[in-house]
Formats: sequence, structure tokens, C-alpha cells
Amino acid sequence: MEEMEDAYLEPGGPATAEEKIRRSLFIGSLEPCRSEAEVRDFLGRVQAAHRDATHNCWAYVLGPDPLTEYSSDAGEPSGTAGRPILSAIRRSGMVNVMVIVTRYFGGVKLGVRGLIEAYGGVAAKTLAAARPVERMLTRPFHVRLPWGSIGAVTRLLEECAGGGLSWEHGEEASVRADVPIFRAASLSRALDELRARGAIREWSAE
Repeated sequence: MEEMEDAYLEPGGPATAEEKIRRSLFIGSLEPCRSEAEVRDFLGRVQAAHRDATHNCWAYVLGPDPLTEYSSDAGEPSGTAGRPILSAIRRSGMVNVMVIVTRYFGGVKLGVRGLIEAYGGVAAKTLAAARPVERMLTRPFHVRLPWGSIGAVTRLLEECAGGGLSWEHGEEASVRADVPIFRAASLSRALDELRARGAIREWSAE
């Protein structure tokens, strides 16, 4: 029996949290982001919503393959905001996530340690409010086949991919399926056998 591998966690949706620390208001905003374009869009929306804030500090982790991490102190002393937010994301185990912590300064300085604890703590609180969901790394398979083989190929691909097949119709049928990587080797063997019997014309995996 094949073991499930290549699972990863990402947030199922947005989340927010806030905390008042020594008169400063800290607001955590989280959103799933799967690309740097989505990161820029989310950051722009939060900055617009909190344009009068003292700081909008942030960090994100995209992944899992390749894994990309970045953080910004956004004007706070170096290492006191972005890095603690990034550390909180790492501890959560989630990828494809961005956390922005907005600060409205209340007139009392927190010091280096106080800033690190405040930004890291609010980020952790925001992440705890997110609902993590498990995803699988997948590989797209493309199969070209005669119409008479649709039933057998559909059953095979649905068993491996769990649904979500994308069909194109013409003189022959072609189908795409995003297959979990841990099932790719066994599916490749099954498709080779079908091709050898003439049940499919060709197949490829990206």
C-alpha cells in the first residue's frame, strides 16, 4: 500500500486578530497567497485600509516547492517585526500564507524585546485563528485515447486523482488529471500497460 507523502498545510481562508499592548494597537491580517502577485495585492489592500497606521509589517511563506520566504520590518528597528512574524509562520507549519501586522502607535515605546514579542505574538494569534487545510503536491498527467476507452481510463484517473478531470473532445478524447505525486509512479505503470494494449494513444506527465 502506498504511503501518503508530499502533504502540506495552507490556510483555508483569511483570518484576523488584534491586541492592545501598552497603548499601541496591533492588528494582524492573514490571507492565503500562492504567488508574489497575490502577496503584492494583499499588501496593497491592507496598506490602503490602514494608510494612517504607524507601520504595516509583514512576512510570507510560499511553497512548498520551491519554498520562498520574505519579511519586512516596514520602518520598525531591524529584526523587531518582520522576522518575528516570519518565525510565527514557520512554527504554524503553513505555507502559501502572508501575515501583516499593523501598528497604531500609542505613545509608549516598547523597546526591542517588546516589539519582537508584540509582533510575534499578534502574528501567532492571527495564525491560530486561521483554519489550516491539508493539500497534496500534484503532477499533471495528460492522456489521449479513443472514445471506446473512456470508461476504463476515467475509472483509473478518478481513483488516482480523486476527481477533477478536465476533458477535451475531438476525433479522439484527451484528458488532464492532477495526480498526487505519491501516486504518480503507479499511474505511470498502469498507463504504460494501457498504451501497450492500444487502449490509449499516448500519455505524458509534466
